[in-house]
Parts: sequence; structure tokens; C-alpha cells
Amino acid sequence: MLKTEISSIKLKTPLILASGILGTAGTSLKRIVTMGGAGAIVTKSLGISPRSGHKSPTIVKEEKGGLISAIGLANPGYENFKDEIEIAKQGGAPVIGSVYGFSFREYIEVAQGLEDYGVAAVELNLSYPNVGKTGAFYGKHKELSFEVVKAVKESVGIPVIAKLTANVSDIVTVAKSCEDAGCDAITAITALEAMKINVDTGRPVLGNKVGGLSGPCIKPIAVRCVYEIAKEVDVPVIGCGGATTGEDAVEFMMAGASAVQIGTGILTRGITIFKKVSKEMEEILKRGGYKNVGEIIGIAH
Repeated sequence: MLKTEISSIKLKTPLILASGILGTAGTSLKRIVTMGGAGAIVTKSLGISPRSGHKSPTIVKEEKGGLISAIGLANPGYENFKDEIEIAKQGGAPVIGSVYGFSFREYIEVAQGLEDYGVAAVELNLSYPNVGKTGAFYGKHKELSFEVVKAVKESVGIPVIAKLTANVSDIVTVAKSCEDAGCDAITAITALEAMKINVDTGRPVLGNKVGGLSGPCIKPIAVRCVYEIAKEVDVPVIGCGGATTGEDAVEFMMAGASAVQIGTGILTRGITIFKKVSKEMEEILKRGGYKNVGEIIGIAH
């Protein structure tokens, strides 16, 4: 009932682990599949070399359904991640490598390296809101997004997914540029730029001052972005941003998503959230008289 596919990637369930959550160790990624029930998993964003990230504090838990984080793309570098991917693949679900770069060359090298390690696809992180102006640069410009996607697509033989930010005036224009460049799917959205100030000290709480807001509070924005993008592009769209329940996932798919990523929800419902949400989705589908999840994709249009 829940089987779907993204480009050539077949999924037993449309629920995918989002990048950045438990994505730095192969054992954790494997467990998300074998114990948690995820249909696919996305690694932490990997770069060309190891990166320590920002100084603490790096996470602020908000009371209003959100999480502000400024990890700073901390990662071991793609060359040190080969063994982790091998372990993650043992879970039996597609492993998608998240890629970031500060130049076209870096995006290409990391994507090619991860392809050699056996990932099923690469997801290009085109905007990371807590690494200064450079980190948010590519995803905010349709021309640069086009060039990055085109460069990577011409360099690898596996599906290329473009992950977009809503911190733009027109996300649809960027999405269409990525489609024109040859991307196989689009993920919408990444975290929103945000910050929190300590009213007692009068200073920003995060070590980096600015971070990325994720969690249920951004879901309405993410659903709107998925709806607008799916209306204008022909490639599959992956919803991302605040999904924690079966109703959330179904809403994303009715907006036009072919799959839904879950990240922050793990913190509240545990790694078995994928099994829980899958069950809730099946109940909603049966209640609505649907035979499979494909019947609800984009019906809000």
C-alpha cells in the first residue's frame, strides 16, 4: 500500500530519514532501517574535507514546536565515510548521500566519491543557513543552482536530487532551474534561517548567532513549497520539514510529494517513528478508500 519510487529508486515506504539526523554513523543509519522502518536514509551532509563545525551551543530547543541548530556542517569528510556507507547499506534500504560544497569542483568530487562508495543517489545541499553568506549562496540563485546541478549530473550516473531552501523570493523558479539542469528529484525544504536571543544576557544563544529552524512549526511553509513546486515541475518532489505524524505525511503527499523526509520528529517519537507514521498513513488511506499511496499524490491540485 505504501510502496513508491523516486526516479529509479524504489521505496517500500515513502518515509525517508532526512539529512542531519543520526546520519554520521553507519550503525545508526542501519538501525533506522532495520528497527525504525525507514524506506530510505540520507547521510549527514558530507564535504570534501573534515569540518569541526561551530562552537557550542549549537542547538536551541524551542517551546513552540521547533528546533534551531547551527552545527556548522560538522562532518568527517567524504573520504572517511566509505565504511559508514557500507554498514548503512546492510540495512537493505537505499542510502542517499547528502553533498555540500563551496565550489562546483567540491560538489563534483564528493558526489563522484559517494557514487563510488555505492550510494543510490546524491542529494545536493544547496543552502545551509548557518554557515555564513557562502553557505546560503547557491540555493538562493537560480543560475547558480542550475550550474551546480548540471555539473554534478554530468559527472555521475546515479540520480541527483536538489534540496532547496524557502529563504528565497520564488522557490518555484529555482526548482524549475534545477529541473532544467537535469535533476531527478527535488527536496523541499531545508531549515529556515532563524535565531534566539537570551533576554537575561541580551546576547544570541547560539555560538554562531544564526541557525536553521526545523520541526513542526515550519511544516505549513514546507507544504506550501511542495504544492507550488509540484504544480510546475515534472520531476518527483520530496517533502521535508516538520512531518511527525501520518497525517503530516499524507498532507505532504496530497500537496504533490512522492516521498516525505522525517528528521526532527525522531527526537519526540524515537527512531521507530517511521513504523508509527507508516501505520498511521495506512489507516488514513483505508479510511479514505484509497488502494495505495500513489492515489493521493497531488490530489490537492
